[in-house]
Amino acid sequence: MTAPRRALIVIDAQNEYFEGLLPIQFPAREDSITNIQAAIDAAQQTDTPVVLVQHELPAEAPVFASGSSTWQNHPTVAAYEDAAAKRISKQFSSIFANTDLEAWLREQNIDTITLAGYMTNNCVIASAAAAEPLGFAVEVLADAIGAIDLANEAGTAPARQVHETLMALLHSNWASVTDTTTWAIALRTGEMLPKSDLVTSAAQGAGIR
Repeated sequence: MTAPRRALIVIDAQNEYFEGLLPIQFPAREDSITNIQAAIDAAQQTDTPVVLVQHELPAEAPVFASGSSTWQNHPTVAAYEDAAAKRISKQFSSIFANTDLEAWLREQNIDTITLAGYMTNNCVIASAAAAEPLGFAVEVLADAIGAIDLANEAGTAPARQVHETLMALLHSNWASVTDTTTWAIALRTGEMLPKSDLVTSAAQGAGIR
């Protein structure tokens, strides 16, 4: 089979998730940002294009306010801004909504996108689902993303539960979920990464009831 033509998409690795109102809780944000850096380094070593995405809202917004310190990329990722193949500003959860990313990926003959960054429970899952009708294969680096604790009128869920549940969900249909080290090896070998499917996941899930 033809080797995947990958691009690494680093979603919203911004200070908002470290110093702002949306601190990542699981996996530990210092661990995930280290893995994001490792993924970028692995991509650069294999000439895999890196796309840096930043969420940007009006200057008066409580989060991701344009030009604010928390809107800026985390320093670890900011160090790669000049070397990025592409940079994108977005206003919605999906990296494809009202951006030119799809067109750029097709121009670059990319067929597989690898997602890192934040958050598991918002932009990562939205982007993975949005890629399906566009025909892009998706990989998610489970140790290079992160979730937050959630509580609202519908219920509560700690960040670890949110993250682990969504990893199982994504791997059941929308994405190959893996870790950064395994992905880096696949980059060097040109291998595709496996994922499950809904029927198999349902059958295996029946055994845990």
